[in-house]
Amino acid sequence: MAKKLSRRLQELQQKVEDRTYQPLDALSLLKETATAKFPESAEAHIRLGIDPKYTDQQLRTTVVLPKGTGQIVRVAVIARGEKVNEATNAGADLVGSEELINEIQNGRMDFDRLIATPDVMPQVARLGKLLGPRGLMPSPKGGTVTFDVAQAISEFKAGKLEFRADRTGIVHVMFGRASFSPEDLLVNLKALQETIDRNRPSGAKGRYWRTIYVSATMGPSIQVDVNGLRDTKLAA
Repeated sequence: MAKKLSRRLQELQQKVEDRTYQPLDALSLLKETATAKFPESAEAHIRLGIDPKYTDQQLRTTVVLPKGTGQIVRVAVIARGEKVNEATNAGADLVGSEELINEIQNGRMDFDRLIATPDVMPQVARLGKLLGPRGLMPSPKGGTVTFDVAQAISEFKAGKLEFRADRTGIVHVMFGRASFSPEDLLVNLKALQETIDRNRPSGAKGRYWRTIYVSATMGPSIQVDVNGLRDTKLAA
């Protein structure tokens, strides 16, 4: 049985035409359709011409959003020795070694990003079943396994995000707040597009970009003209 749409969403869907929008027009419309009673995120849903079941068609990387995420990012760090102090001094919200691993194993999850130094990864590995489904497992590709914990903490708090294509080849990623200006959202969306192009998997053949939709968290989907986004030139 199909889920009945709320009156609010039905009214918002009537504002969205069945066509592709130029990027700035789409983002202006996204703001107009962000009418929920809580601060909504701006989300992008990008279908790529890849089949992630093949290792040479997988996409997992990070993007630094120039205008930030609009969210407070709680960073936890698992490290040893002097790296514990380095992480604390760099502003990590949660720092520890074996004791923090045990706390996470017992259910502690009050963080948004987990960074680990390479020397503790053998111990962190046992958290895989807990952290993996939540997208929190540290990885070198995601920039969360590193000895340079201070820089990693700074980047993630400033707006660095890790994302990946799901098993159907779609990237779902938050790229700001619906309260941002359309221009700031465009800067972030452009950074995301350039990152996806720069990290095109070697096995991707044919048309790489299929469709891109944006929406507020509780708003209708708005299709963005892919070529319009790729051709967008931002002022220096």
